[in-house]
Amino acid sequence: MLTTMYDAYRALELLAKHPRIDRQRIGILGGSRGGGPALYSSMTRFQRMYAEPGTRFAVHLVFYTSCNTTYVGDTDVGDAPIRLFHGTADDAGPLEPCRAYVERLQNAGKDVQLYEYAGAHHGFDNVDPSIRIRLEQGETPAFCVLREEPVGRLVNVDTGQPFTYRDSCVRRGVTLAGDAAARAAVVEDVKRSLAQVFGSMP
Repeated sequence: MLTTMYDAYRALELLAKHPRIDRQRIGILGGSRGGGPALYSSMTRFQRMYAEPGTRFAVHLVFYTSCNTTYVGDTDVGDAPIRLFHGTADDAGPLEPCRAYVERLQNAGKDVQLYEYAGAHHGFDNVDPSIRIRLEQGETPAFCVLREEPVGRLVNVDTGQPFTYRDSCVRRGVTLAGDAAARAAVVEDVKRSLAQVFGSMP
């Protein structure tokens, strides 16, 4: 995740220098594994580490990512709105850890909202709602409870040891499925979110 965080900030740097782009109106959107940098780039810790002076993401749009890791300083985020979009039936990146993280952020007074889509799986926004793939050998560490110990070292809370994909909490079997109703709903929710940040949208 930290490697892709660096990539996200380098993309921001490049876009901010483009003469036809308003550097104050650049947002970040990511889904699944790409949702990690979309979410955690909101942390001021990473902004200080990676962002060019005077640049920041104006909004963070996060699709069905995993929120099972507690990072150092993860409630210290910037002022940019954070919006998460997640299906309740997601078995690749379960919803509950994201609910818990959003609650912690809200309790800290941050501008964050979680949109939930009943019965929707991982990849619910696929343009083809008939897509349904069951990967019986697909691995997900998203059911593990992880904590960052200063600094950059991820520990499995259950074992107290550094996390590895050999840990018993890593599960096999994930579902990827489009969902027409959830896709239609999330399009409107994203439009509404962007309108709140940037003004009216077409």
